Amino acid sequence: MNNATATSTDVNKPSASATIRPEEAAHFGALAAEWWDPKGSSAMLHKLNPVRLSFIREAIDLHFGSDSHALRPLSGKRVLDAGCGAGLLCEPLARLGGQVTGVDAAAENVATASAHAAAMGLAIDYRHGELGALGLRDHDLVCSLEVIEHVADKAQFVSELAGALAAEGLMILSCPNRTPASRLLLVEAAERLGKVPRGTHDWSQFVTPEELHDLLAAAGLVMGEPKGISWSPVSGLHLSSDMSLNYIVTARAA
Repeated sequence: MNNATATSTDVNKPSASATIRPEEAAHFGALAAEWWDPKGSSAMLHKLNPVRLSFIREAIDLHFGSDSHALRPLSGKRVLDAGCGAGLLCEPLARLGGQVTGVDAAAENVATASAHAAAMGLAIDYRHGELGALGLRDHDLVCSLEVIEHVADKAQFVSELAGALAAEGLMILSCPNRTPASRLLLVEAAERLGKVPRGTHDWSQFVTPEELHDLLAAAGLVMGEPKGISWSPVSGLHLSSDMSLNYIVTARAA
């Protein structure tokens, strides 16, 4: 499960400070045409998105003091989705009133995202390239979901996310947890059964909540209480106290 990452051939070549993995770009860029098909290669993301959005909406209301019944709680707020893929998260954030910028390392994803947003009548600013090279600053909300497990330099990437966040802003991250359960279900079973495309996950790159806490602390951020994203035959994907597969969490400036 991924909300985007990587690069295409015209992005800056990897350097000591690069966060992009070219092989990840090739993988996700090749899936761009199917990104908006709920029955295609990104079907799992389509199922995951409502779960993530329910967490995001609650976090927004709590952090910014917005009315939980308001239709546009992000009105007047600058929003960044780092690793935006073809815009599955950007579009609902724009509908919540946010002035949304989406960044992805795959040019194919940015092209697909831009075309889809235009067709939906949504003004979303999509950018292609290394996050740290784009000079993005002072965003009230910074999201990066299912991305950190795909970047080359996790500490650098978190530092760049922190640099894009306003002083009183809110950050939301999600990531598969590195556990035996996630290896069995998210990598072995999901890929072999065709639930996600082959090669989507490298279990060794998954980040535990403890590791993410330390990465955030090193970037001057305080991590909130993580919430698990679980699956069951009855409930499907849902928020839970069980973080053995996946988790989502807030962060803010220390």
